[in-house]
Amino acid sequence: MRTLVLLALAGLGAQLVDGSLGMAYGVTSTTLLLAMGTNPAAASATVHLAEIGTTLMSGAAHWRFGNVDWKVVAKIGVPGAVGAFLGATVLSQLSTAVAEPAMSLILLGLGLYVMSRFTFRGMPKGNLGKPLRKRFLSPLGVVAGFLDATGGGGWGPVGTPALLASGRMEPRKVIGSIDTSEFLVAVAASLGFLFSLGSQGLDWGWVAAFLLGGLIAAPIAAWLVRLVPPRVLGSAVGGVIIVTNVRTLLRSDWVGASSSLSTPVYVLLYALWAAALTYSIRAYRKEQVAETESAEERQPVTA
Repeated sequence: MRTLVLLALAGLGAQLVDGSLGMAYGVTSTTLLLAMGTNPAAASATVHLAEIGTTLMSGAAHWRFGNVDWKVVAKIGVPGAVGAFLGATVLSQLSTAVAEPAMSLILLGLGLYVMSRFTFRGMPKGNLGKPLRKRFLSPLGVVAGFLDATGGGGWGPVGTPALLASGRMEPRKVIGSIDTSEFLVAVAASLGFLFSLGSQGLDWGWVAAFLLGGLIAAPIAAWLVRLVPPRVLGSAVGGVIIVTNVRTLLRSDWVGASSSLSTPVYVLLYALWAAALTYSIRAYRKEQVAETESAEERQPVTA
């Protein structure tokens, strides 16, 4: 029972982050399941089954708050579903000894990307209003969907920054559209795992716990997307993902690091994580001060 409660809380926290950042539900949840010793394919299947419900709720909430561009959802979601089904099939064929460190390596890369992206660049701003073309969205969807299934997460970390970097959509619409289209990815990945694995290794209680936590958090996250500073949150979540997956890799057969090597690595990682958070907080405060001063300068002077 204690495990189920913890998983529900983890699902709630992961969905709060995902609904606010447009990424990290799958990466965070899969990282936790791997740390608990779950088979990589079963971990990804568990998360994607739970995501069918959480992404549906999240998409509805984002639609309610006007955060969704349905043209983008269709153009990126369908190719994403194809990539996710292929990724689930590939992961299901790998042995645990190969799959676990391989998945952790993918997750580590995504964690590094998330933390560095939000620590040093924050939310990019560019030219709004220009249409996003299918020839850009379709390949992006296939790659993001494939990584999402094989890495247990990746749809948001790949899709959200790519759309933000285009500068053609408001950040809230990028996040809302990515979260909504993820429903198609979650369904396709789940079908891929079920066809390849059946219910082998799945704990439906864990699926329900993740689902419950995510359903509670989804509407809250859709509302918070306008209030929570993504820069700081992205740095914090990226650090969690990095530390946890480095731990998995150090303990794997690929590395087999001794405690004398692992300890200084952890100390270095925690120091870098603390530095990234400090930098993000200071940068966010500077942005707020600059925006306030700019707004005051634009105000007309009254006699």
